[in-house]
Amino acid sequence: MSLLAVLDEAVTALKAPLGEEDRAQGWTDDLRREVQEEISINRSVLRRHGTGMVRHLRPRFDEWMEYEGVQPGRLRDLVGDVQRSLVEARAMA
Repeated sequence: MSLLAVLDEAVTALKAPLGEEDRAQGWTDDLRREVQEEISINRSVLRRHGTGMVRHLRPRFDEWMEYEGVQPGRLRDLVGDVQRSLVEARAMA
């Protein structure tokens, strides 16, 4: 899956209301919106200026999720995929 497709998938998933399971894993509406916004900004930068801009992005979603106490689950896995994809793309840029 392409980098932009991974970002698109994450933004779409994070726009949806949280379920009971998501909330039990530590997600709040504010956190969901903040993470969705950050991923959306990264996506916009890459779309406007090209994927070469990935080398200027510093994804720290793993640290953010850890700090917020988010437990493993569907959304954390999705956000982890975003971070891995950005890191891999930076390595190739």
